[in-house]
Amino acid sequence: MTRMKTSITFYGAAHEVTGSAHLIKHGDKQILLDCGMFQGGDFNEKNNAEDFGFDPKALSAVILSHAHIDHSGRVPKLIKDGYTGSVYATKGTTELVKFLWEDAERVMAYNNKKYRSPILFSQDDIKQSLLHCIGVDYEQKIDLHDGDFAILRDAGHIFGSAYIELHIGGKIIVHSGDIGNSNVPILKETANLQEVDILLCESTYGNRIHETVEERKDVILSLIKDGIKKGGTIMIPSFSIERTQELLYEFDELSEKDNTLPKVPIFLDSPLAIDVLPIYKKYPEYYDIEACKKYRKGNDFLHFPQLQITRSKEESMTINNIKGPKIIIAGSGMMNGGRIIHHLFRYLSDPKSTLIIVGYQAHGTLGRKIYNGDTFVKIFDQEVEVKCTVKAMGALSAHADQNKLISWISSATRRPSKVFCIHGEPDAALVLATRIKKDLNIEAYVPKKEETIEIE
Repeated sequence: MTRMKTSITFYGAAHEVTGSAHLIKHGDKQILLDCGMFQGGDFNEKNNAEDFGFDPKALSAVILSHAHIDHSGRVPKLIKDGYTGSVYATKGTTELVKFLWEDAERVMAYNNKKYRSPILFSQDDIKQSLLHCIGVDYEQKIDLHDGDFAILRDAGHIFGSAYIELHIGGKIIVHSGDIGNSNVPILKETANLQEVDILLCESTYGNRIHETVEERKDVILSLIKDGIKKGGTIMIPSFSIERTQELLYEFDELSEKDNTLPKVPIFLDSPLAIDVLPIYKKYPEYYDIEACKKYRKGNDFLHFPQLQITRSKEESMTINNIKGPKIIIAGSGMMNGGRIIHHLFRYLSDPKSTLIIVGYQAHGTLGRKIYNGDTFVKIFDQEVEVKCTVKAMGALSAHADQNKLISWISSATRRPSKVFCIHGEPDAALVLATRIKKDLNIEAYVPKKEETIEIE
């Protein structure tokens, strides 16, 4: 009897950070792990409108690691193109994706009207996609038939994030999704790996070591105090899910516990981040010990006296009328859209202002250009000189650094025979792969996009 072969094809997040999509085949069974959008320059945006490279109708199941758009954003297109099966994710993720997909559709509609760029899906496609979503608990078995199953374990990256443990054809294949930073606020630590045969491991910061957790509050406070001394505006471009909430948590700590937060107005200027706040209160079982203590005491750690929420456009515009130092938290995190663009247009050229970068900046984004030190950037078709102070802070990143990834792999009760370094730029992925080989004596490889590898 011929044994059925198992293969992995990397349809995204291979030699790049976005567009996560990995197809596992075993006989006639096809399991898609993630279905994310490509983000960055125009080339990546065009990739989203192309065919998937596989037949959506042939898929047996889709499993999402978490809600971020580069991991979930093309699910409505998948449904539109004919997929009729289930989309499994944690319960938190199934609620968050609604807001992210709706936000993406609004952005696409705006860009279509202004630049004639493609619209991948409609609001009706989103409604249909949500009907396919099945929310599960951490550690719950997802039955994939014929003895195959999957388990979602806490990745500690964003609210509801998971790494996917797929048991198929007698093999255990783990897809990391995105692994969270160490000791982040609100969330529990990343769950240890169990037995693994093959690991698909993210490598976003595979060549970086973040600041220590102990330095986090000191660094935040120091940057804010320095920015306030200059008398200008402090801008923090932040991803609407998790980075924003973690910032609010840290500010709440500084405000209430330490009472060291300077008394300046702080604006949360992100409708998406505001919309998802109730979901954070709905799933306290996702909280770590400290957040649970606050929750039980009735402490709303996502709000504090200095915080002003500006949901409407009219409220957002009033921020400009506030004189003197102020802090603005606004999306998008990579500065390639959202309200942060308007603030950058206004304050980038002000030497008294400060821009604090707290998340990864993909190639081709405005954020990456500023991070790389470009002295002039184009916003609203105008050249804007970058004169403000620009600071980047790794300790507030949502992604694990190299040391955390190595530690996580080492935690496995049975280490993998092979690791595929995905979801990272080529240099970062290669550096991580090299260290995995050297320190852990595990074969590591950086796959290319659309490369298919058979698992023995």
